[in-house]
Amino acid sequence: MTRNRTGDAAVASPAARPAGGNYRWTICALLFFATTVNYLDRQVLSLLAPSLSKEFGWSNTDYANIAAAFQFMYAIALLFAGRIVDRLGTKTAYILAIVVWSGGAVAHAYSIELGNGLKSLLGLAVPASVIGFIVARTILAIGEAGNFPAAIRATAEYFPKSERSFATGIFNSGANIGAILAPLTVPVLAAIWGWQAAFIWIGAVGFLWVVFWAVLFDEPARQRRLSRAELEYIRSDDAGSAPVAATGPAPGWGTLLRLRQTWAFVVGKFMTDGVWWFFLFWLPKYLTDKYGMATSDLVLPLAVLYSMTMVGSIGGGALPSRFMRQGSAPYDSRMKAMLLIAFFPLVVLLAQPLGHLGYWVPVILIGIGASAHQAWSANVLTITSDLFPRHCVASVVGIGGLAGGIGGVLVTKIGGMLFDYYGAQGQIQTGYMIMFAFCALAYLAAWGIMKVLVPTQDMVRLPEELAHA
Repeated sequence: MTRNRTGDAAVASPAARPAGGNYRWTICALLFFATTVNYLDRQVLSLLAPSLSKEFGWSNTDYANIAAAFQFMYAIALLFAGRIVDRLGTKTAYILAIVVWSGGAVAHAYSIELGNGLKSLLGLAVPASVIGFIVARTILAIGEAGNFPAAIRATAEYFPKSERSFATGIFNSGANIGAILAPLTVPVLAAIWGWQAAFIWIGAVGFLWVVFWAVLFDEPARQRRLSRAELEYIRSDDAGSAPVAATGPAPGWGTLLRLRQTWAFVVGKFMTDGVWWFFLFWLPKYLTDKYGMATSDLVLPLAVLYSMTMVGSIGGGALPSRFMRQGSAPYDSRMKAMLLIAFFPLVVLLAQPLGHLGYWVPVILIGIGASAHQAWSANVLTITSDLFPRHCVASVVGIGGLAGGIGGVLVTKIGGMLFDYYGAQGQIQTGYMIMFAFCALAYLAAWGIMKVLVPTQDMVRLPEELAHA
């Protein structure tokens, strides 16, 4: 059941910032570093893919299967991760998630041993290296699935609606920092100590983050470092909302899936997450295939591209606040921002036609498209806290994450098949052109469907017995 809340607390002017106390930004910093570690661990394989493909004789389809295994398990795990976060609470669930994914990251170093053992045990015909990396990616995916549900819930707990997409943009930019740091560190570690050491050293960083999170994070109402004025500011736009518990049962999936608001978020994730996955997993191979670049040659182009995406993430997250100051509701403000953002990926259509001018042309154009994705992501993630009560935000993020993961699997698998098909004909650039066209148009299509499903601010009102009053 929903009621239109346009005109009540949802569209009230943002409260004045507290004179003292900015501890919420410490929490944002923790989320930023967790997301940085998340993407560092995720990115190691894509950077080493050209050399690992040569060492183990992987085809594009083999690599696509390894990447897709991560995406498929990540998608499935996201659905359950949201429920676990809402059940255990943000603090405990985040610790569990990062311990699991850091262990999975380190496990990549032992992929050959894992693959040989499973191949002998199960009599599989798949190459041992492919089996081992799929197992390690599966463990990584299960843990990493907890990052965004927990981070979005923490943002909903520690920030008023007027600041949430900006805070989300900041912590989401950790993905870009991770993507920048990875090409600066992974090739060096691999060159000096071998590819196994790269996975071990990068994976171990997450265990250090757990210590800081355990000490510095707590539910706002119990947070001793949070001033009363800052707590009141965080809760300033909660007028008319029932208080919610830090943990406990969220509404069931059936209840949430009957809501238009849930499907708007699902569409926004399903149609666009695959674009980011494509850039993340295939860009190094694209530069290698088209320009013959070695792994060491990729460092500067990837650093420039992901530096651009950091600007998009933070800038896109800040954009809706302009519309909120003009009196628009949070959801309406984000949709206005997302429409503007959706036009920028169209420049990716020029990456192939202008690619003959040099590799910097597609790098910059794809960088603009990837920046737009991060700006879009900062807003689409925050929509959940605009439309849903806090105690079910992580569950909704998990449902949308599943949809986004499935979209990512489809894009990765289709990309692998296209590249093998056209590559065998000596026309691999045609395969890339098809994928770039999808990446360019996905956002406008997604925005249109979301607008039809939820035309304007329409806050979900759940049955009273589910409201944790």
